[in-house]
Amino acid sequence: MSTNYRPETICIQAGWKPKKGEPRVLPIYQSTTFKYDNSDQMGRLFDLEESGYFYTRLQNPTNDAVAAKITELEGGVAGMLTSSGQAANYYAVFNICEAGDHFICSNSIYGGTFNLFGTTMAKQGISCTFVNPDASDEELEAAFLPNTKAVFAETISNPSLVVLDIERFANIAHKHGVPLIVDNTFATPINCRPFEWGADIVTHSTTKYMDGHAMCVGGAIIDSGNFDWMAHKDKFPGLTSPDESYHGIVYAEKFGKLAYIEKATAQLMRDLGSIQSPQNAFLLNVGLETLHLRVPRHCENAQKVAEYLNAHEKVAWVNYAGLKDNKYHALAEKYMPNGTCGVISFGLKGGREVSVGFMDHLKLAAIVTHVADARTCVLHPASHTHRQMTDEQLREAGVAPDLIRFSVGIENADDIIADLDQALATV
Repeated sequence: MSTNYRPETICIQAGWKPKKGEPRVLPIYQSTTFKYDNSDQMGRLFDLEESGYFYTRLQNPTNDAVAAKITELEGGVAGMLTSSGQAANYYAVFNICEAGDHFICSNSIYGGTFNLFGTTMAKQGISCTFVNPDASDEELEAAFLPNTKAVFAETISNPSLVVLDIERFANIAHKHGVPLIVDNTFATPINCRPFEWGADIVTHSTTKYMDGHAMCVGGAIIDSGNFDWMAHKDKFPGLTSPDESYHGIVYAEKFGKLAYIEKATAQLMRDLGSIQSPQNAFLLNVGLETLHLRVPRHCENAQKVAEYLNAHEKVAWVNYAGLKDNKYHALAEKYMPNGTCGVISFGLKGGREVSVGFMDHLKLAAIVTHVADARTCVLHPASHTHRQMTDEQLREAGVAPDLIRFSVGIENADDIIADLDQALATV
């Protein structure tokens, strides 16, 4: 249940509400199944006539408590955990798109999601048009087709760090009768709550800042409850017409504002099974309890590092919205006045080979296929996360060949800068 608590309190208190004699700390319900006294009790669960637990592939008390915490942080009405951020983004779109449908997506998104949407989902008969998030309203509207069912983008894109004009994208999506889905992984609800700007559905790779320790992979989907599926009944038959696999239930009629997450749980998770393990959900909750402390430190450190790099003679360019001369500084001030994230992208004079060579000389910052956790880490997307993309696709996604993605941790900022300084001295 939603409260008026501030984010700091929600991070600590939300989700798990122990009753008399129950554990103060969220327990791990490490069980695949749950017992009932008679057959009729369980039958009502299978008919969605009652809420409860019977098999962890669908729902688990540990997972639900953590999903409830994230839902409250985002200001939504319902949420669910998934096995990864990639699964969250897939479910979020697939929950309203089927073969023959189309959706629109920012072309600056994470390379793995780009491949999921542009290649894998295309094999399932769901087409996607990628658009430049900085395109004009007219260009964005030209991408809509009669079978368009959603618009997808990232609050802060990975790794190009484009700051999305959420309100503008939401208005255009709603003008065409479709929801806006926003991946809020980098900003987190500590720095940005997309629902307040018109977004309808939010996703997260909880693997990143929410977990914070690089211990467990996970994802989350949160619904605002604001999109009126019945008002666009013909566009969304999965939510507004009978589901014969559940005795003809019409989700939008039976569950109202909870329809989207109910369908994703009862139908997609039932059939596809990308559940987050209760053990991982427990670890995620441990991370969430310090999210409000870590995110400001990430941003404070990143600002210092960005200013250092921006003034260094061997650095060709720096992209960080916290810099006043950054292209997205004004949008960041509007949507994320307390800070954006701890991730910086930059390139060195001399191009791709120099940038890659520099990374090998870092000592504190580790070269890993990860981002947004407590430890400073670094990656060359063109060689690693985005290597499946062509040079043209890389340029369209804002990923320059020399781009270094530098994820600033919560160590001492002076130590991070010293590590950069010694590595830059070698190139």
